[in-house]
Amino acid sequence: MNQSKTGLNNWFLILAVLALAIAPLILVRDGEFAGADGQAEAAITEIQPGYKPWFKPFFEPASGEIASLLFASQAALGAGLVGYAIGVYKGRSQQQKSEE
Repeated sequence: MNQSKTGLNNWFLILAVLALAIAPLILVRDGEFAGADGQAEAAITEIQPGYKPWFKPFFEPASGEIASLLFASQAALGAGLVGYAIGVYKGRSQQQKSEE
């Protein structure tokens, strides 16, 4: 596959991902996009109203924005580590092929 076709395929993939991310925001009117923590808490309270958690978090962010920042930072760090590992293994593989 030549370089121009590969680049075009990458752009199509990027557009598809963006469409999948934006479509629910446009198509679902008045939808509540709640997190899994809130939904789990509601389900537990419905099943057993007197439930007491086993432990309390050792760190509670001051606001939702700080929690979002920490979550995004964690995701970026994880993506960076995965990308680095993939690059290292790909580089090793190419180096071994060039030595043969």
